Amino acid sequence: MEAIARAWKTAVRTALPGPWRPRRVVGEAVLALVMGGSAALLELLADSGLALTIGLAVAVLWVLRRGLPATVLLVTAALAGWSAGSLLLLVCAGWTAGARIRRVWSLVGAFFVGWVLFTVTGVLKDVASLSPKLVLPLSLGFFLVSAVLPALYGRYRAQRRALLDALRERNEQLMRERVMVVHQARLRERHRIAQDMHDSLGHQLALISVHSGALEVDRTLTDRQREAVGVLRQAAVAAMRELREVVGVLHDESTVSPPTAGTAAGTPGRGGVDGVGALVESSRAAGAEVAFHLEGEQRPLSAAVDHAAYRIVQEALTNAHKHAPGAPIGVALRYEPDALVVEVTNSRAPELVGARPGAGAAVSGGQGLTGLRERARLVGGMVHAGSTPEQGFRLAAVLPYEGAEQEGAAAAAADGFEDWVPEGASPVEGARRRRRSPAMGCAVGVVAVVVIVLGLLLWGVIAFVKGTNDATVQQPMYDQIKVGTSEAEVLNTLPRGNDFFTDTYKGTGPEVPAGAQCRWYVLNGAPGAGWDEEHVARFCFRDGVLVDKQEYLARG
Repeated sequence: MEAIARAWKTAVRTALPGPWRPRRVVGEAVLALVMGGSAALLELLADSGLALTIGLAVAVLWVLRRGLPATVLLVTAALAGWSAGSLLLLVCAGWTAGARIRRVWSLVGAFFVGWVLFTVTGVLKDVASLSPKLVLPLSLGFFLVSAVLPALYGRYRAQRRALLDALRERNEQLMRERVMVVHQARLRERHRIAQDMHDSLGHQLALISVHSGALEVDRTLTDRQREAVGVLRQAAVAAMRELREVVGVLHDESTVSPPTAGTAAGTPGRGGVDGVGALVESSRAAGAEVAFHLEGEQRPLSAAVDHAAYRIVQEALTNAHKHAPGAPIGVALRYEPDALVVEVTNSRAPELVGARPGAGAAVSGGQGLTGLRERARLVGGMVHAGSTPEQGFRLAAVLPYEGAEQEGAAAAAADGFEDWVPEGASPVEGARRRRRSPAMGCAVGVVAVVVIVLGLLLWGVIAFVKGTNDATVQQPMYDQIKVGTSEAEVLNTLPRGNDFFTDTYKGTGPEVPAGAQCRWYVLNGAPGAGWDEEHVARFCFRDGVLVDKQEYLARG
């Protein structure tokens, strides 16, 4: 029982999709009554005995059209071929099917089967009065106009509504993403500020610490002066510690992203390879022994690579001053065929006579080498750092000359949403999607329907003219045909005939001779007919001979 109940609920939800708000319930009920009443009224006017049944069927089909569009279309098409009362429902069913059947070929198949059912029921109803040859084009043209055209317009409206909803959702998503991009830009700027604070101020504080450390062990200073220098050194160390804590906070809250074009190009105050010499001189002025070597033919560098090389040397000198004060330092820039190699080495720090234990403890926030590796990665290079066999330290960086390409790619990646392409689609596919319009398919369908209908109208005009000629006998031809002529000779003289135009004349006029078979034609050229009358010519044959011909007036 539970399975039956679940199946019943599923069927009801499918046939009557919600939500069923009170306003919709009232509207659907009123429209169902209007549609059913209209269908029943039309059937009553046509003297049909099934007026109540057809009206009830139309009302039920109206309610089910949203949940079962294909089924309602097929049933309505079959009903419309038999009953004129359901023609209005056929228009509505076509509209709903076009809007709710998503797959194109399913929609085409449903309308094709619907036309077949419409035609078959129409032929079965009027099989005695109309030939199938005439019913086929008439039913096709009527079905195209009454069902297919509303379906195309309904599909266009549905696609346009879906497109507007998608564009609205996409716009909301873009707005959310734009807010995220602004937030990420702020984080990138915070990271850049943190990196510059770490590199510039850290280097200067390291030099202050080195200078004060050298003064602290100077034998010419008095105890009070040495104490003041110690306080200065401790202040520099404390300032460096606080700086690294702040840099660590800024770095942890930021995301490392590719620099934009503005940051990659460099700003005044930032050094490059040309400023490495000044760094070396400032370290020498602090009392450090620094050797500088420049090898290879200098080549132009992109702004990003030039700035990265300067920062790498600056950070390496800062680390050397902090962790190995007084140790000899070597700085080398080598221009290799495919990359710039930056190398900074230092030996083990010597023991300083007179220095207090812990007075010069190195402060490290763990951000220096991480920042250098990230700088090198963004320009396509790499950084290696580690101890040497002589218990010293070596830092080497390889920076490619073509770093400008990565810079351009990063700037393009940091750009906004000018040419958005859906995820997983190629740029060509994205361009094609941008050119598509939801109205294109519907417009093609409307043009095809209009062309077919115009073709059927043209065919109908030609067929009407030809049928009229086949059903008309001219007065001279009527006069020359004599009673007693063989049937074959008379038929060769007469037109082919067309029951569509002469069927109403059967059973009119004088009595048909016993045992004779007659043919009726419209007689053209005979005078004396009223506006609602038509001259009729009747030819009756028996035993292969024309036994009677009559000319008379009949109601047109």
